Amino acid sequence: MKTASRPPAPPPTVLRRTEAPGPGPGRRPLGRRLADQARAYAFLLGGLLCFALFSWYPAVRAVVIAFQEYTPGADPEWVGTDNFTRVLQDPEFAAAWRNTLTFTLLALLIGFAVPFALALVLNELRHAKAFFRVVVYLPVMIPPVVSALLWKWFYDPGAGLANETLRFLHLPTSNWSNGTDTALVSLVVVATWANLGGTVLIYLAALQSIPGELYEAAELDGANLWQRIRHVTIPQTRFVILMLMLLQIIATMQVFTEPFVITGGGPENATVTVLYLIYKYAFLYNDFGGACALSVMLLALLGVFSAAYLRLTRSGEEAS
Repeated sequence: MKTASRPPAPPPTVLRRTEAPGPGPGRRPLGRRLADQARAYAFLLGGLLCFALFSWYPAVRAVVIAFQEYTPGADPEWVGTDNFTRVLQDPEFAAAWRNTLTFTLLALLIGFAVPFALALVLNELRHAKAFFRVVVYLPVMIPPVVSALLWKWFYDPGAGLANETLRFLHLPTSNWSNGTDTALVSLVVVATWANLGGTVLIYLAALQSIPGELYEAAELDGANLWQRIRHVTIPQTRFVILMLMLLQIIATMQVFTEPFVITGGGPENATVTVLYLIYKYAFLYNDFGGACALSVMLLALLGVFSAAYLRLTRSGEEAS
């Protein structure tokens, strides 16, 4: 009679010492990371201090002075919203905002379409591309005050180059920056010329990033030049167009150099802008409270466009 065989005994379990999990592959210890971050912030400390001293502090100080009656050398006195009320009742206030908004609108119509058209032309060139890019970018390298002085001589109604050219061509002359109906448009031309180069190069970079297959497909479908621009170029560069449009609105609403140097706000307050009125309040009227109140109003409006710009750039990064 056979007996049932017993099943083999399981192998003895070996107790192993458990070790604490390490930082993992490619991950440095916490102390090393904190030391690196502290070192990085130490290098940034100088820049942060300069930025806080020359940017953040003046902005906060301007907001505080907007609610004070402030005179250099005297103790400030809190007046609440009196500075805002006085500025709003100033006849120059409405003229300054009207001129600023008109300048911004004209800058979008003139200074927004011209750089895009030039970028399209430069993108199609086959020869001397580098030369024409330097020529287009050259005005950006001229200091703004020097550029404004050159245009002031150019617009001179007597011996200025503009009227001399019109006389040579037997055409009627113009008052240019001295006429109430032409002064603001003349300043828009100056600002467009001075800032043309940077905008053209950004557009040119966006155009060169468009795949050539899209244009080839459009040509095979029989699209002409305007149809290719409308259905290929503009849709492919719409993000850059919107971004530059917001930046241009923010920049043109702070125009100061051109009216200050060329027209002095005239004639008859036709070129007084918001920033130029702030200058008049602070340094001509010695009213720093009113100047800061007007600055806070401009800051609030520009903050809206800045927030839209930041939201646009964030959405563009998420889409890419």
